[in-house]
Amino acid sequence: MIRLDGVAKTYRTRKGDLVQALAETSLTVGENEFVTLVGPSGCGKSTLLKLVAGLVPVTRGEIHVRDQIVRGPFPDVGFVFQQPVLLPWRTLIDNVLFSVEMLGLDPRQYRKQAADLLELTGLAGFETKYPRELSGGMQQRVAICRALLPDPSLLLMDEPFGALDAMTREEMSLELLRVWEERRKTILFVTHSIPEAILLADRVVVMSPRPGRIVRVITVDLPRPRTMDMEFDTRFKIHSDEVRSLIFSGRKERA
Repeated sequence: MIRLDGVAKTYRTRKGDLVQALAETSLTVGENEFVTLVGPSGCGKSTLLKLVAGLVPVTRGEIHVRDQIVRGPFPDVGFVFQQPVLLPWRTLIDNVLFSVEMLGLDPRQYRKQAADLLELTGLAGFETKYPRELSGGMQQRVAICRALLPDPSLLLMDEPFGALDAMTREEMSLELLRVWEERRKTILFVTHSIPEAILLADRVVVMSPRPGRIVRVITVDLPRPRTMDMEFDTRFKIHSDEVRSLIFSGRKERA
């Protein structure tokens, strides 16, 4: 589904200095696979996501999605940000429909699908509410519905639960897993949370401090469907210790 071949990204600051955000990186992600990216702040996780989405150009290398080279934004992708970024003057269902409007499609033809997604994520009955009337977790569910409405095969998620409290974050993780089991998308998910990365993923990609590079790709040896109780599983602890060791050893080497 996704293939990165020697992809690197260098930014130029306002002062004209060059900053390498991402070192040469190669990675493949299979169709319907759930892959999480974890690493220290500033290691290029979000940059990698934006490169895959075609929101920023690569400096070196190539990215292929379904064997097509990514040269700019493309329609078959949904993007979920850390903040829900809902339009406050629109109702929930109209916020969900905004994604198809941006693609130049007739929102009237997608109204039933939008309502079905709101029901799938536990928001049936809230269609006519406004964002200010919802909790943070409910708003983020709307953002996920908005990304899913055009039925993209690829879903890119940039720390979507990072601003939520711990209990809501756990609830949203389980909700996302449930939706993924139902809809089966390819998901590339950025997080700072090691437990979250392991709970969600088929594979965890561990990245080094900037310039970011892939240190290791860990296959998660846990059955599905997943539950929060799996954090007490010995295999979960082994994965967690391995990821934590890789991240902190990288920080020490940089220091």
